[in-house]
Amino acid sequence: MSTDLPEPEVKAHYDVVIIGAGAGGISVANTLAEYGVNVVMFDESSRPGGQIYRNLETNASKLTRLLGRDYAAGKKILTTFRNFIDKGLIEYYPKAKVWYLNSDNEIGVSKSGLSYKIRAKKVVIATGCQERPMPISGWHLPGVMSLGAGQILLKSASILPKSTVLAGAGPLLWLLAYQYRRAGVKVEAIVDTAMPSPWWSTSIHLLKALVAGEYLFKGLYLMLNARFSDVPIHRSVTHLKAVGNQQFESVSFKCNGEHYQIRADTLLLHQGVIPGLHIAEAAGCRIQWHGPQQCWVPVVDKWGKSSQNHISIVGDVSGIEGAKSAALSGKTAGLRLARELRKISGVQLGRLSFLSRLSRRRHQAIRPLLNVVFRVPVTYLNPPDEVVVCRCEEVTAGTIRGITKQGCMGPNQAKAFTRCGMGPCQGRMCSSTVEQIMAHELNRSVADIGRYRARPPIKPITLGELASTFSSPES
Repeated sequence: MSTDLPEPEVKAHYDVVIIGAGAGGISVANTLAEYGVNVVMFDESSRPGGQIYRNLETNASKLTRLLGRDYAAGKKILTTFRNFIDKGLIEYYPKAKVWYLNSDNEIGVSKSGLSYKIRAKKVVIATGCQERPMPISGWHLPGVMSLGAGQILLKSASILPKSTVLAGAGPLLWLLAYQYRRAGVKVEAIVDTAMPSPWWSTSIHLLKALVAGEYLFKGLYLMLNARFSDVPIHRSVTHLKAVGNQQFESVSFKCNGEHYQIRADTLLLHQGVIPGLHIAEAAGCRIQWHGPQQCWVPVVDKWGKSSQNHISIVGDVSGIEGAKSAALSGKTAGLRLARELRKISGVQLGRLSFLSRLSRRRHQAIRPLLNVVFRVPVTYLNPPDEVVVCRCEEVTAGTIRGITKQGCMGPNQAKAFTRCGMGPCQGRMCSSTVEQIMAHELNRSVADIGRYRARPPIKPITLGELASTFSSPES
């Protein structure tokens, strides 16, 4: 089946617009299409699947053998999604950037050099998550990437490093180490920065997580597989640095009072993932600080409805929960929207959503344990003075501390002092670190400090694209 179908013409009005084609967004689209709702989906990637099921349609046989059953699990919802597109029940636009969304459900989207202004009765934000920035000395060197970037290269183009060190904490660290070894990559070391959690706290959460036993067994398998391989594992690591002149050459760190330096071609860094909130925040959706996950999350109800009545938020952008739970949240939100659009009755909504909501709670049972076991140490949230925290504007942690001592009270004011957060990434790579540094210096919580305000354009666009917005598409 071809995945390169002719695209329909962008219209001015839709029943439901979905932003993002990951597990959550696709599940919303499939559910709505099943009940005859007019759905359009805009996706920045060239093919659907999001980060988890990236390139599954074209690399199914090759990558499934390498990445395992969790990757292959996306084939069913992707096949259903394509069938609905073939039948004209879903309009899908790849390589499309949504750069504007307001509380009146006006949407600005850029596609093929043109920008369109459209309206929708309902909007679903399913933009997923991003990796938490891990600023260490030397992280700007060529050869240093995020762990997620390493996995994207594997899924998208089968590009693999010759040798690598994986550093940080989180389930993805152990998963990619396993996948890389199966692909023949020389993993020089796994450098685990997670610190031991209190036994009583871990025990309580472990008991609650037993209902999601498949995640526990998978995590244990990945860790034991690494333990009994030839890969050195260093735990509770401190003073992590990337070393090199013009290129990454080695990684240095301290472990159990000893100093280590390991050479490799690449260093992959990871400290978990956080919701990508720019679109939701720019649209006026309420957000709040989530202490256990150490990040900001949107305020949503059990159906995915945000504080903006016509905007739903599903998947990892609503709070980190994993691909299976994200798909279930998408189905639940889709059913609710079908009810609001009068495609199903209230009785049908309760009956059809019951198993999805129950299954989602089971998948979510693992999250409190992961939040405790892989909690990011303060030393990596609050880096030393010499470390660059804003790579766009080359602002160091020391500079942020300096302006805080001069009276700067929050991240938005810091923009005026340093331009930190005003580069091409619009604060995506520095906001969490700036918040933590300022909160520590002022002896306040991150919830009190606040975060960068997101403003359109949410994604960079050209003046030509902006000008074309005023030429509305035909209805």
